[in-house]
Amino acid sequence: MNKAFTKESDGSDDGVDDDAAPPLPAGARNYITPQGYARLRTELLTLLDVERPKVVETVSWAAKNGDRSENGDYLYGKKRLREIDRRIRFLVKRLDAAEVVDPESRARDGADQVFFGATVEYATKGGERRTISIVGIDETDTARGYVSWISPVARALTRSREGDVVSLRTPAGADELEVLEVRYVPLATGERPA
Repeated sequence: MNKAFTKESDGSDDGVDDDAAPPLPAGARNYITPQGYARLRTELLTLLDVERPKVVETVSWAAKNGDRSENGDYLYGKKRLREIDRRIRFLVKRLDAAEVVDPESRARDGADQVFFGATVEYATKGGERRTISIVGIDETDTARGYVSWISPVARALTRSREGDVVSLRTPAGADELEVLEVRYVPLATGERPA
């Protein structure tokens, strides 16, 4: 059968779509901490100033080596270039829509109420104690206890105060969370210690 009538994958799509990252609720703002904004901006600048030029140089060198159809450096380089460009587009969109909220400004106000940027210690109905920090959707990190402000637990805790008991609906049923402590502290950035 003629190739013109068949759909064949040319390897150009790796199945990874950075634009499918956690979506914002309709009409919602893209809240982000200053540390999260700096991390995304650093990633964008690294891709633009370091990664992309390196890959372009490799692809250019590989293209000069002749037959491109079986040239691994060329094919991999083009694929990597598409991945980088896709991530750059995603980061530019996210940074353009970002609304930076500094949790430390709440600390100066002496707030004991849970809002974006709060680090909250709470106890479940079963007595289990947990500590989470409410951050932007691009900053979530369950290993550090960073949860998105649109997550069910963050939504349940938002606007509560120390001593309040709030209800959280889970797939296993309703749970009650008692707010033990609310703090607004700078959040760790960068790689987690090994």
